[in-house]
Amino acid sequence: MAEKMSLEERRAALQEIGDTIRQCRLCPLYSGRTHAVPGAGRVDAEIMFIGEAPGFHEDQQGLPFVGASGKYLDELLAKIGLKRDQVFITNVVKCRPPGNRDPQPDEIGTCVETYLKRQVELIRPKLIATLGRFSMALYFPPDARITRLHGQPKRANNRIYYPLFHPAAVLRNPNLRPAMEADFKRMPALLAELADLPGGDEPDEPPPPPKQLSLF
Repeated sequence: MAEKMSLEERRAALQEIGDTIRQCRLCPLYSGRTHAVPGAGRVDAEIMFIGEAPGFHEDQQGLPFVGASGKYLDELLAKIGLKRDQVFITNVVKCRPPGNRDPQPDEIGTCVETYLKRQVELIRPKLIATLGRFSMALYFPPDARITRLHGQPKRANNRIYYPLFHPAAVLRNPNLRPAMEADFKRMPALLAELADLPGGDEPDEPPPPPKQLSLF
């Protein structure tokens, strides 16, 4: 159990997951990748960001959010006094889908069950910020619209699940920028609020089965 592991044991286990992901052939996405992208950041991060899938630059470098979306994410983190090495950043699927298409339900299911759930167990974040609709659907109703749900925290198992727009969506539609930045700036207060709560909350709800999602 991750709860009984030391920080070094958790770090080693997280590294082992990363090594396994880099060699993974459990779904067809492996055949088109340059590099798998396990994720990066602190093993004891209070905040964990979960995006959708690696893009071109991420596939080339093997690191999450290193293109334009990553630059914007860095700007958002700076607004709350953080750098990316103080959080953990990963994606629902760890290999780039061909042509940047949406990840398919079987690809999502494989990566979530095999890797993402274990990463969450090891990191034990206090707040999981979902970036975009695919990661949001892991913890919120899959038919929910991100335009309505963004910035509305869900508290479960003494953790906060916090749906945000994907940075790429904000870059495509600058009208979303004020909402994105306002949502982002709420995170320190949400963490402080969580610290004041008594231990234990309602138990986690199991993620719904992956399905095709509407854009908005």
